[in-house]
Amino acid sequence: MRIDAGKFKGRRLLENKYNHIRPTTDKVKQSLFVKLQFFVPDKKVLDLFCGTGALGIEALSRGAEKVVFVDKDARSVAMTKNNLKSIGEGGIEASSKVVKCDACTFMEVVDEQFDLILLDPPYKSGLYEKILKKIYDKKILSDDGIIVCEHACEDDFEYGDFKVFDEKRYGTIKLTYLSF
Repeated sequence: MRIDAGKFKGRRLLENKYNHIRPTTDKVKQSLFVKLQFFVPDKKVLDLFCGTGALGIEALSRGAEKVVFVDKDARSVAMTKNNLKSIGEGGIEASSKVVKCDACTFMEVVDEQFDLILLDPPYKSGLYEKILKKIYDKKILSDDGIIVCEHACEDDFEYGDFKVFDEKRYGTIKLTYLSF
């Protein structure tokens, strides 16, 4: 995996050696960030179910002000931290925070708003609706914010009070873009 664009363009991330992590494919990641290229700079980003941290690190590379990475698995947390260290820039750790926590629990205790929320739980987990409800109820998304849900094309779930403003399919994967 490589960082596609921005100040860390071309830098390699660590090889994913864990079966429990389903990294976002390069094609999907590139498409997501091309669509949001003018939105990401200076934004606060929440990378829920961060896995390797690749999406949040891409956001940092493209100028995000801050990224909070959340995953409940210790291996994912360690991999994200190691990927941040591998970038080799002292400032990147100051603009990021890695939290080992269940996403639902994190949503209960978080006390800040984010402009971009990257939501990529395990497919068919039933977590999309729970997390989206918590984001809405706790006002975790800023008024002009965007949520990007990565999911299997056949996954069917309700978006609650959010509105779909775009969807793109990439083989068996779909990105759904939500806002108020």
